[in-house]
Amino acid sequence: MTYSLELKNLRKSFGKTDIIRGVDLAVTAGERIAIIGPNGAGKSTLFNLISGRLAPSSGEVLLNGTRIDGMKPYEINRMGLSRSFQITNIFPKLTVFENLRCGVLWSLGYKYTFLRFLSNLDDANERTEELIRQIGLEKKRDVHAVNLTYAEQRALEIGVTIAGGASVILLDEPTAGMSKTETSHFISLIKHVTVGKTLLTVEHDMGVVFGLADKIAVVVYGEVIAFDTPAAVRANARVQEAYLGSAVADAQGAGH
Repeated sequence: MTYSLELKNLRKSFGKTDIIRGVDLAVTAGERIAIIGPNGAGKSTLFNLISGRLAPSSGEVLLNGTRIDGMKPYEINRMGLSRSFQITNIFPKLTVFENLRCGVLWSLGYKYTFLRFLSNLDDANERTEELIRQIGLEKKRDVHAVNLTYAEQRALEIGVTIAGGASVILLDEPTAGMSKTETSHFISLIKHVTVGKTLLTVEHDMGVVFGLADKIAVVVYGEVIAFDTPAAVRANARVQEAYLGSAVADAQGAGH
């Protein structure tokens, strides 16, 4: 069986310190996976290994059956994997429309060229307008990104992340710093824009995790100690002891 994303005995060490210690994970196409764990568990390092910002010490990362470990981030992106970051990563002096169009151009075959006027690229402009509607920023189309609210900037980053048409999306703490109302809206937004795509998200808010994920991977000390449905993870005594504790009960209460 070919998985959308597969990690095989993935390891990463910095000097004598083992950060990722033999992670195995297989994600089928269209699944929404939340990666949780205590601070320092290795979650961000795992994302960096998958997206090419770090090379593994050993092991394999496969995207739709093709090995991508050791490749450069832009090469991995062009193969269909895109990610966002904990810190908002957009072009502050460009408008919402311009930010999104930057993400669209390469996927439509407009590579490095100085011979075309962007305003004449009808397919790119139409795709950009569609993205603006998807992320709900129609009224902010011509606003510079620096002047958006924090939640709007995060929505714009989601738009840029999906603009290239990637089939696998990685979101690193997408709701961090948001109010409960903003978070609730953002969960709906993420569900909407990732329909038909494979999603992996690192998230600390258990309400978000249990409201969004089809499966949860629990990472503790660089190892996946559980990978199962939210219901099974809630009931997993080892997970509760290692990480969740009272957060499980809080999330259950929030879900009713």
